[in-house]
Amino acid sequence: MPEYQTLLVEQTGNIAHIQINRPDKVNAMNKAFWEEIIQAFDWVDSTDSVRVVVVSGAGKHFSAGIDLQLLAQASSEMGKDIGRNAEIIRRNVLRLQTSFNVIDTCRKPVIAAIHGYCIGGAIDLISACDMRYSTPDAHFSIKEIDMGMAADVGTLQRLPHLIGDGMMRELAYTGRAFDGDEAARMGLVNRTFADHAELLSGVMAVAGEIASKSPLAIRGTKEMIRYSRDHSVDDGLNYIATWNAAMLQSEDLKLAMMAHMAKKTADFAD
Repeated sequence: MPEYQTLLVEQTGNIAHIQINRPDKVNAMNKAFWEEIIQAFDWVDSTDSVRVVVVSGAGKHFSAGIDLQLLAQASSEMGKDIGRNAEIIRRNVLRLQTSFNVIDTCRKPVIAAIHGYCIGGAIDLISACDMRYSTPDAHFSIKEIDMGMAADVGTLQRLPHLIGDGMMRELAYTGRAFDGDEAARMGLVNRTFADHAELLSGVMAVAGEIASKSPLAIRGTKEMIRYSRDHSVDDGLNYIATWNAAMLQSEDLKLAMMAHMAKKTADFAD
């Protein structure tokens, strides 16, 4: 198991639990975090025994978003040439985007368990996850607008698919805070749990149910959902036909059908 400065990564059975582990800094995302989240999801993607990922925050909060010291450091890199400054900023933003793109493109489902602050860059992170659950008192905010900038790591691109265009615009234009109950009503989170302990227990139960299914079927389902989000219906139908031309020949299909007829639980290979 790899070791990290900003993450705590554990595997229990077929579930990987990735915790943002800077509780003394409100789990703010410093330079090491943006690099280590890529490494962690590379490990997840290449480890067949991991079938589901849970992402949470250690301590009292999920994450307060990007570490302001990182922004200050980026500002110090600026010179006098506007063109070269623009190139530096663009390169840095694309690098940060990669850190959450790996969550979106991960072969395995990724579930966010959110409590306390989920602000700014943390909204970018959870928007890239497959599902989100929270406590009722979780504190959400697309905070970038109050810092004089547009969110640039995925929120504005992914959130409309989760909560609708109008609601996304309201939250992005105003930066207003909202809690877990409102997040559930707008569809940002699937469900709320009473407190942090119940949240983790409930999310792990959902992860365990997903992990019991055919890994190939789960991976195919995620790939089709992600592809169809960004393509036409016809493109999506064509892709699933090509995909299943191979996948329907898997032993998992036979195992699932026999288990269903025998009213037993199938035991799938990784």
